[in-house]
Amino acid sequence: MNRNPVWKYLVLVLIVAFGAIYAAPNLFQAAPGVQVIADTSRNVRVDQELLGRVSRLLESNDIQTQSIDLSGGKIRARLASEQDQSKARDVLRDSLGNLYPVALADLPTTPSWLQSMGGAPMYLGLDLRGGVHFLLQVDMDEAERKASAAYVQDIRKLLRENKLFNEGTSKTSPSTITVRFKKEELRDKALNLALNQFRELEINDSERNGKFVLTLSITERAVAEIRKSALKKNIEALRNRIDQLGVSEPVIQQQGTDRIVVQLPGVKDPAEAKKILGKTATLEVRMVDEENALESSVRGRVPAGSQRYFFRDKTPILLKKRLLYSGDNIVDASAGIDSQGGGQVVSITLDGKASSINSDVTGKNIGKRMAVVYVEILNEAKLVNGKEVVVKKRIEEVITAPVIRDQLGKRFQITGLNNPGEAQSLALLLRAGSLAAPVYIVEERTVGPSLGAENIEKGFKSVLYGFLAVLVFMVIYYRLFGTVASFALCLNLVIIVAVLSLLQATLTLPGVAGMVLTVGMAVDANVLIFERIREEIKAGSSPQLAIHRGYDNAFSTIIDANLTTLIAALVLFNFGTGPIQGFAITLSIGILTSMLTAIFVSRILVNLFYGKRRLDTLAI
Repeated sequence: MNRNPVWKYLVLVLIVAFGAIYAAPNLFQAAPGVQVIADTSRNVRVDQELLGRVSRLLESNDIQTQSIDLSGGKIRARLASEQDQSKARDVLRDSLGNLYPVALADLPTTPSWLQSMGGAPMYLGLDLRGGVHFLLQVDMDEAERKASAAYVQDIRKLLRENKLFNEGTSKTSPSTITVRFKKEELRDKALNLALNQFRELEINDSERNGKFVLTLSITERAVAEIRKSALKKNIEALRNRIDQLGVSEPVIQQQGTDRIVVQLPGVKDPAEAKKILGKTATLEVRMVDEENALESSVRGRVPAGSQRYFFRDKTPILLKKRLLYSGDNIVDASAGIDSQGGGQVVSITLDGKASSINSDVTGKNIGKRMAVVYVEILNEAKLVNGKEVVVKKRIEEVITAPVIRDQLGKRFQITGLNNPGEAQSLALLLRAGSLAAPVYIVEERTVGPSLGAENIEKGFKSVLYGFLAVLVFMVIYYRLFGTVASFALCLNLVIIVAVLSLLQATLTLPGVAGMVLTVGMAVDANVLIFERIREEIKAGSSPQLAIHRGYDNAFSTIIDANLTTLIAALVLFNFGTGPIQGFAITLSIGILTSMLTAIFVSRILVNLFYGKRRLDTLAI
């Protein structure tokens, strides 16, 4: 009745082996190290030649490496101390330049045989490892404004290409664009073209004060898509920037509909990360309005098609409003030194659209000047009368306005930069991509490594003490059955760690709380089974029949109880954010593994002890 078939023993061995193999990597403490990362945005790869170069650089600077290898597009060097770690980063950054991002990293010391089987330790979250946490607010109003301005440009281009002369295109509201025509037939042609090309807009025609008007409105659905796209593009741009900073294992995720959470474990200089993350920087290329420059400087008048800008030394310059191309058209950017003048330059590579414009404009305007404008939007959250107010500051500076000597194409250089740091920062921002909408930091937290170590110690103790208390109670109260339950509980905890490690999940303090709760809940199933067995014995059943009925009768109750808890955990994961999701994931895994160990594993062990024996009593 209570005998195990051979396949159950094989499954038990596989379960124990799985737990032991994939939980074992967490026993090996990570060592300080550095990693050299491939810059995929510029098609830069790391190879064996670079590996040898990195090894020689570290050796020549008396930095002892415990190991160095190339895998996954990264060169990883494990070092002896944190002092060597900082020194190695500085040496590699100075020698390799900005071509290869160099990052501090805690490298695992897992044996190679475990790694070959896919074994790897869990990632530790910010609260356990230390680092910085940012909560970024995306300026959705600015995203809508940029989208609306882009629609204006597209509409003007459409009308110009089809020679539909009009009296002006303007925005009458943030989401409404108006085009005025003298003739009705021109308006009707524009209406048909707009209906075909701008299907996401609501388009109406009307007549006002003897003018034929075409009105294009951004619908609520289109606004929602603009917001969603801006958030998605910002997350991608931030991810690229963080990759360029060389941060290992960052967390970048959406929170709500207009916020982004960025966690950078191990970052020791939050000021640098803060400066890079919050910047919305781009370039705008415009022609210099030399025809009206003299009149503007003398009379102070600015023509309708131009706008006054300033160099960094506050010298004014008159530029045409027409935008030739912007940072959105930049494919690559790298800092360097001018081979002729010796100053700092940023070499720009354009996409096909911008290179065509660049070639056409510069070919027709040799001898004239073209200006490169640096645009940066800074957003800061300030408290005014107890309310959070966003203060915007738009910085527009002309970096350079050289005379066009030759026809340019896909590549050109920006000069006029002050120092190597400025050139590298500008190149990084342009290469990683400008943000679709400005962001500003609404929350910032820094967790030191010492606090992270303290959290790990407290979390470990909470799991250990709770675990031991449950084991002692079960052994004293249920005797041999309690011992079986204790083994199942140990195996359950090992399997939870193994699954989290296999999934490469990030363990945080809420995740530790989920483990502690799972330890308490995991024994519930065994308690239900053992009490059913007691009831059967009191009802007069034989020991073997009591064991059989105890497990069978408790099965549905265990499933119902754990299923309701699992539903609650899934709801927490679906509607929660960050720490709540971490708690829900650990709890969900714990529920599934506890059912496996309590129902399947414990029954195999009980049958192993009692299945072949004639029993008069049970030790329960």
